[in-house]
Amino acid sequence: MSSSIKPLRIAGIGYCVPSTVITNDDLTKLYDTSDEWIYTRTGIKERRVVSGNETAIDLGLDAAKKALKKSGFKPEDIDCVISASSAPPQLYPTMACTIQDKLGIPGNIPAFDITAACTGLIYALQIARGFIGIGIYKTILILAADNNSKITDWNDRGTSILFGDGAGAMVVTEALDGVDDILALNMSANGTIGQLIFTDMPGQNCPLVTPNNYVGDGKIHMNGKEVYKFAVTTVPKYVEECIASAGMKAEDVDYLIPHQANQRIIEAIQSRLKYSDEKVISNIKYYGNTSAASIPIALGEGVEQGKIRLGSTAVLCGFGAGMTWGAAVVRLREGIC
Repeated sequence: MSSSIKPLRIAGIGYCVPSTVITNDDLTKLYDTSDEWIYTRTGIKERRVVSGNETAIDLGLDAAKKALKKSGFKPEDIDCVISASSAPPQLYPTMACTIQDKLGIPGNIPAFDITAACTGLIYALQIARGFIGIGIYKTILILAADNNSKITDWNDRGTSILFGDGAGAMVVTEALDGVDDILALNMSANGTIGQLIFTDMPGQNCPLVTPNNYVGDGKIHMNGKEVYKFAVTTVPKYVEECIASAGMKAEDVDYLIPHQANQRIIEAIQSRLKYSDEKVISNIKYYGNTSAASIPIALGEGVEQGKIRLGSTAVLCGFGAGMTWGAAVVRLREGIC
């Protein structure tokens, strides 16, 4: 194994969202709300949700196929699969193992899930960076897929207005040209405020124990006001510090592609960096909060719509339950999505 750190190339990106659309007006059938009430507080007009037997695995599989096609790699070229998910359809087999099987990736490689909530893509990218950097693996498939609609309490106006389903995928590999696409990457967590967002595992105590009083409902619970305060005070400064660690200034970065949690939080980061609207990629209006998938969805759609030109640089940033947060300054090469 070489003692030098190998650079990483982002080879391909793909995304997928369900076809079923739930608008703010649709939600008025469930509880007392309005399109204006939701939109002014969140910036969300609609979200996509899975239906029938569709799950995050279906979304992740489609996103992975698109990322592989863009990367030029075949399934047999992948030597590690990392999946980031807050709400996988099942705990085991892991989503990574299931996608490995469905893609036809050879079954003698590692495939595992991580949970860092909406920061999952950043955490997975850091893990992949380490694996590639020290030469353990060469080409890695990263997945970020969630079906939050399946664990949302649809009677809770405070949380159910926020979430949508979606998936993103990224193929990363050793950069044989010696140019590293990760200019800086930092991630953090603070478990002392973890209860700001939580989901208990569904289940109950063994009937033979006393007291037999545990019942987990498996739903998303969130202190929205405190999460907002955390995000607007922590994330903008953290993004600025990550840019500085890349040896750059905010104006040197072409785009901000943030986690799509709340439009007001996105605007707080934008204000800190003094970015114009053209430099900030936001699609929360149409997809809501798709957890770790929100960054690759925003990136892929931004390229398709001509809002992002490739051959540029971007800062990716996320935050979520844990509480976790992270940012990466990356190079966006031609042809990745």
